[in-house]
Amino acid sequence: MEVVERMKGKRIIKPIVYGNTATPFGYKRESDQHTHQWTVFLKMFYDEDPTDFIRKVQFKLHDSYAVNTRVCEKPPYEVTETGWGEFEVQMRIYFVDVNEKPVTVFHYLRLFQPIVNLPNGTTQVIAEHYDEIVSANTFFVDGHLSCFLYSTNHLFQWTEGVQIW
Repeated sequence: MEVVERMKGKRIIKPIVYGNTATPFGYKRESDQHTHQWTVFLKMFYDEDPTDFIRKVQFKLHDSYAVNTRVCEKPPYEVTETGWGEFEVQMRIYFVDVNEKPVTVFHYLRLFQPIVNLPNGTTQVIAEHYDEIVSANTFFVDGHLSCFLYSTNHLFQWTEGVQIW
């Protein structure tokens, strides 16, 4: 039998970053008119191992992609493709505890701005967003965080009884 340790009066916050990078080809590809290579991603803000609580991340791309639903069952949670236009990507986060409902975030895939100058002298579009997965009824099963219920869209939430992992 699993031992469940409840932490009443405390919330756990898991900071995440999601977004995309994009690099122009410098030309329009003849075969499909694509102009950029891009990567859409979801990762932990503190570069920690997410596999204790994230089971998989599902990416829903634009309907024009032949296979527009992609699933990453282990990190890195990312999809790399080519294209010519910007669109909204749906990212659904599934948790190790299958009793918890998935959390969905949306990201508008950017190809043209914001342009970032990289240290090696090249440029790249980088569009990232900070978010938090917040537990409402935090408990641990065998030492692993088990309950994440929703995502917020604001910066750090410093309140009494909050523990940031």
